[in-house]
Amino acid sequence: MGKLVGARWVRRAVLGTILVVLLLIGGTAARVWQVARTDDRAPADVIVVLGAAQYDGTPSPIFQARLKHARELYEEGVAKVIVTTGGNRTGDRYTEASAGADWLVRSGVPATSTLVVGEGGDTLSSLRAVGTAVRQRGWHTAVLVSDPWHSLRARTMADDVGLDAWASPVHSGPIVQTRLTQFMYIYRETGALIFYLATKTPADDIGGTGLG
Repeated sequence: MGKLVGARWVRRAVLGTILVVLLLIGGTAARVWQVARTDDRAPADVIVVLGAAQYDGTPSPIFQARLKHARELYEEGVAKVIVTTGGNRTGDRYTEASAGADWLVRSGVPATSTLVVGEGGDTLSSLRAVGTAVRQRGWHTAVLVSDPWHSLRARTMADDVGLDAWASPVHSGPIVQTRLTQFMYIYRETGALIFYLATKTPADDIGGTGLG
């Protein structure tokens, strides 16, 4: 009888653990989806464009979509300064931040309205550098521009580095073109966010995704 009771307890414990894990994953995924659909354009001190790939000074299509959105926010008067972020890889002549700022200037944004923060190889380290740079100038609030599914994790990280931040996601470009792409990114970002909340470190090693 004792062994039977013990086996039942183990089964219940296992099932309970599985249920908790599923609820955690499902709840996090729902929150990622919810924040991705929220476009908060409240006025802020700065607009922060999170970096993406650049090719010898030319922003990738994903990066260009973010930059176009940031320019739109700037033209609407959301903030007077656009901060571009992201470092470079070995051998690159440009950082993501400098390539982004150059693109904005060529697109009509005054150079005096851009701030280049070319440090960081992932979202967390980039936002840490941004936090330092904007606080040095007496700024504290930021609108984050990134892909929809990345917005919740970026906002969470920004809060953790001392920025009062909200998100205005990009709803155009390669990442939001198909249902399959959207599902894939929600799945990946859910795992990356749970990893970050548990460890307070970026998730660039999760399954080789390079999430940052």
